[in-house]
Amino acid sequence: MASESGDSNMDREMILADFQACTGIDNIAEAITLLELNNWDLVAAINGVIPQENGILQSNFSSEASQASMFGPPSQSEAADAATASTASTASTAAAAGGAVPPASSSSSSSSPPSSSASAFCPFNSSSRHIVERQPRMLNFRVEYRQRTVELVLEEGSTVGEIKQILETELGVPVSKMQLKGWKSGDVSDSTVMRSLHLPKNNSLYVLTPDIAPTASTSKNSALEDSLNQNFLLVISHREAQRDYSLNFPGSRTIQEVKRNISDLTNIPVRHQQWEGWPASATDDSMTLAVSGISYPCHHLSVCRRSSTANTQEPTEECADVHMISDSEGDDFEDASEFGVDDSEMFGMGSSTCRKTPMMPENSENEADALLHFTAEFSSRYGETHPMFFIGSLEAASQEAFYGKARDRKLLAIYLHNDDSVLSNVFCSQMMCADSIVSYLSQNFITWAWDVTKEANKARLLTMCTRHFGSVVTQTIRTYKTDQFPLLLIVMGKRTSNEVLNVIQGNTTVDELMMRLMGAMEIFTAQQQEDIKDEDEREAREMVKREQDEAYSLSLEADRKKREAQEREEAEIVRLEQMRKEEEDEKEAIRLSLEKTLPPEPVDESGAQISKLRIRTPSGEFLERRFLGSCQLQVLFDFVASKGYPFDEFKLLTTFPRRNITQLEPGSTLLEAKLFPQETLFLEAKE
Repeated sequence: MASESGDSNMDREMILADFQACTGIDNIAEAITLLELNNWDLVAAINGVIPQENGILQSNFSSEASQASMFGPPSQSEAADAATASTASTASTAAAAGGAVPPASSSSSSSSPPSSSASAFCPFNSSSRHIVERQPRMLNFRVEYRQRTVELVLEEGSTVGEIKQILETELGVPVSKMQLKGWKSGDVSDSTVMRSLHLPKNNSLYVLTPDIAPTASTSKNSALEDSLNQNFLLVISHREAQRDYSLNFPGSRTIQEVKRNISDLTNIPVRHQQWEGWPASATDDSMTLAVSGISYPCHHLSVCRRSSTANTQEPTEECADVHMISDSEGDDFEDASEFGVDDSEMFGMGSSTCRKTPMMPENSENEADALLHFTAEFSSRYGETHPMFFIGSLEAASQEAFYGKARDRKLLAIYLHNDDSVLSNVFCSQMMCADSIVSYLSQNFITWAWDVTKEANKARLLTMCTRHFGSVVTQTIRTYKTDQFPLLLIVMGKRTSNEVLNVIQGNTTVDELMMRLMGAMEIFTAQQQEDIKDEDEREAREMVKREQDEAYSLSLEADRKKREAQEREEAEIVRLEQMRKEEEDEKEAIRLSLEKTLPPEPVDESGAQISKLRIRTPSGEFLERRFLGSCQLQVLFDFVASKGYPFDEFKLLTTFPRRNITQLEPGSTLLEAKLFPQETLFLEAKE
């Protein structure tokens, strides 16, 4: 069993060494992670990192043939030396990472004779190899809930839901009513794995329970929850620079995070900051501002660098480049500077001065903060004349450059800085700060920058490039060596993808840089003109469609109004016709009733005084009737009304002399009205 375990260890150690030799990935943690994702299948892991022409590594023979064609047939001694060096380097690095790596036996190393250069660097045989065991990264959490504080230690592979389950046991709060706040990336789901959040070693969180009403004993706890959501204004005075900073921070922000932000603004490392103004209750940098005891809504502080006395007492700490371990590497590795050794001294280039402040810290909470620090440090080193760096994420820069109106789009220039390259200072001071380059970049490009000096920042950049530009760009950046930096990537946005037009290395001149920028601009201008033409045609089509839609809508509205007016007119005609009919019916009823009330017409033989009246109507017809001389005028009026000429609409006149009979008293008789023995009258409509 011991022999089998040794063979397994040797097997994985050799796989790790071969994988690093083939891909050029020097980061042990990254290499192990990629191998674990592919279940330690070397071919699959290499195919996932290095895109082949046909997508698959076919066999040892094809790999050997390609290597032989590139470098020529190597000797057996060279191949053996390469394999031995690779194994030894892997074993020593893995041991520094904390993995248990048993020493490789000489028999196992000599048992597999090297056949070629390719087999020395990318062997696919199943000879005995060592296993590299990696300890899981542990994360510390300080969780505040009302007046209680819970401290937890969990593996990086745990989920947010597992933290809530533990807090449910500790705090007695159901998971369904629990809101876990304080994550750097905003709210996260319970299924989120903490490794994907790239958390630092120590983290501060807090629990909110809006559905659980506080009792009388927890009124202070409710106030604490409110203060966590409040914004505190910190007026921080930098004494050496005689400058004040007015910064807004949420109550959930920790004192340590405030100090890190001030470090970015003042270039004073956190360990060298000397503060005044913090309340006595602020004894722990992991405390949130809400519980630290500072004044609300505004609190005044001052900061300066520690005195020279403190510096002379801690010479190694002042000159050491102590930095926070990146999220991706965790606590697996230590910086050589933590032992008082500067990188330049390791390569024989040491000096009495301390290392300069890095262009970008490793522990930046977000990309915007990192870019602010980069811009400030770039200005401090090379002056204020430099390209206007976009402050924001790479995704935001891509949106600004590629996804606006076609006339407003620009090229995206990604500047990658590396302080370990001897070309960096010359490129920045002479190329990036040249007036012509600065003006041309400002007018035609969105310039975004990143510092890849630290491995954690480089890994973060590769992740962003893979997400936005694909694995080909990521692999292109990975293939460049340190002495080829800095790099300037010119990216053009297309309809379906983004294309890298040019990669400009640091060993160039101002004229050559300008020519390559102008060449990229010519390609972009041609593409932009096509995009503008397509966009104008699309907008013209949309305009025509909008006008047609508006005309159709107006036509529908006009038809609707016309139809409504016609309906109203028809309704009015019906109403008037109904009224007219009712009036006619009413008149007819009155006429019939009057006709029935008339006395009978007398006859001539009766011997009574009879008056013969002849009445001419407006139509020219004549009405004739006999009346008793003693009849009242009202009988005459009723007779005329019974024939369709009512008293209130017509007047009855005599011919000569002209008299208006309707003005006489209706109760007077015909004799009294001098309408006897006969008379001719005529009807006339009243005015």
